[in-house]
Amino acid sequence: MIYSMTGYGKSVTIFNDRKICVEIRSLNGKAMDLSTRIAPQFKGREMEIRSLITAELERGKVDFSLWVEQSEKADTPSINGAVMQGYVEQMTEISKNSGVALPDNLFEVLLKMPEVIARKEIYEVTDEEWAVVLEGIKAAIADLMAFRKQEGEALAVKFNSKISNISQLLASVEPFEKERVEKIRARIEEALANVAGVDYDRNRLEQELIFYIEKLDVNEEKQRLANHLQYFLSTMDEERGQGKKLGFIAQEMGREINTLGSKSNHAEMQKIVVRMKDELEQIKEQVLNVM
Repeated sequence: MIYSMTGYGKSVTIFNDRKICVEIRSLNGKAMDLSTRIAPQFKGREMEIRSLITAELERGKVDFSLWVEQSEKADTPSINGAVMQGYVEQMTEISKNSGVALPDNLFEVLLKMPEVIARKEIYEVTDEEWAVVLEGIKAAIADLMAFRKQEGEALAVKFNSKISNISQLLASVEPFEKERVEKIRARIEEALANVAGVDYDRNRLEQELIFYIEKLDVNEEKQRLANHLQYFLSTMDEERGQGKKLGFIAQEMGREINTLGSKSNHAEMQKIVVRMKDELEQIKEQVLNVM
């Protein structure tokens, strides 16, 4: 089963008057590249979060966010009445002593005074709340993995199509092989016939032709390429984490196709090789996104 490295997951859980939101995104990457944005109260759990994500996602460029949204009631800033009353008493006393009238917008002024609006403190996370948060993180990861699986299924369809195309192109080479050998032999003999006054050993020529044609034989390359195509398909059926392995197999396929092209010495065979390379390049491009 192929999994893509592209994915997205999100979860929202409620604990008391707080909404705990988890969001995780991933793109392709050679190794695990994890970036986190975690609410301050959960910073102490960052290593645990990183270990969980790395174990499940294995590799890719991953962005993880964990934040808390308070309910409307809990999110309302509180006014410190005692501090405000202290400011009123002091300002009234100063006004009497100095003869300076209190401002008409006294309440507005008081709200701007230090410590009148109570600051929200970062609360301590209980084990009960952390258990809820942890389930939310796991749910977001599961959501992302389901996305990766769906994307992987689409990739598998593309790979099967491309491998089938290369296999068919490989089979189409065969009719040209005998024709290619005969043309090479005819071309050499014609060239020798056009050289006037040259006597040569016919038996020696046959030996050299056989040696030369053996060097151009592509049966081994065809067999190895067929094996690589089959190995690619069987690797796709492995559990997960085949991305790097599929990349290596694609490289080996490329070597055999290149050798086939260099040995072909035949216009039609070289056209087939070019089409094989086009199919393989599309495979290589998509393999980069396999987990």
